[in-house]
Amino acid sequence: MQFLRTAFWVVIAVALVFFCMANYVPVTVRLWGDLVMETKLPVLLIGAFLLGALPFWVMARATRWRLKRRLDNTQRALVAATAAPAVPATPPSYSDAPALSAGEPLPSTPNITGPA
Repeated sequence: MQFLRTAFWVVIAVALVFFCMANYVPVTVRLWGDLVMETKLPVLLIGAFLLGALPFWVMARATRWRLKRRLDNTQRALVAATAAPAVPATPPSYSDAPALSAGEPLPSTPNITGPA
C-alpha cells in the first residue's frame, strides 16, 4: 500500500513539473488600487491551490486531534474501570462440613507428638 501511495505522489509531482515547464509565462495580477503584481503562472496556480486547501487541512488536523483526545480519554477510563480493586476474599464457609446429630461424639484427631 505504501508503494501505491508513493507512486501516486510521484506521478502528481511529475505532472506538476511538466505543467510548470509548459506554462512558465508571466502573468499580471491587479490587486487593489494601482497595485499590480507580475508573477509566473505556475506560482500563481500553486499558491491559489495551497491557499484554498489550507482551511480544509486545518479542519482535518483539528478533527484528528479532537478524536485522538477522545480516544485517549476513553482508553484511560477503560483501564480505570477494569483495574478496580479486587473484591476481598470471603472467609471459607463451613456449610460444607457434615452435620453432627445430637448424640454423636465429635470426631477425634490423632495425637501426633513427634518422632518416637
